[in-house]
Amino acid sequence: MQITIDGRHYLAHRLAWLYMKGDWPPRCVSFRNGDRSDVSWQNLRLASPRQTAQGRKTRNKLGVKGVTLKPCGNYAAQIAVNHRRLHLGTFTTLEAAAEAYANAAREHFGEFARP
Repeated sequence: MQITIDGRHYLAHRLAWLYMKGDWPPRCVSFRNGDRSDVSWQNLRLASPRQTAQGRKTRNKLGVKGVTLKPCGNYAAQIAVNHRRLHLGTFTTLEAAAEAYANAAREHFGEFARP
């Protein structure tokens, strides 16, 4: 959401940060629940660009972050950490692969993980 003040456009969540803290946010402001329309104070937190990226939803056809379908019918789970791709395993079910990714995301990204 954007708010226009004196002809300038500002992102609503950055203005909320300014209002609550009294200064402009020094870096990215991310949304705890992933809902960009929820600019309530308890939903906002400071984050690095990489942490913000971890909170994005998946765009793959399976609808599961970090999981791909192999030609043999199995599911491969992988995660990128510090610009390195880590293979988490190959699984017979989508649910098992998704769980492997979710566990690795929580381990590596903590509160910013969004499986």
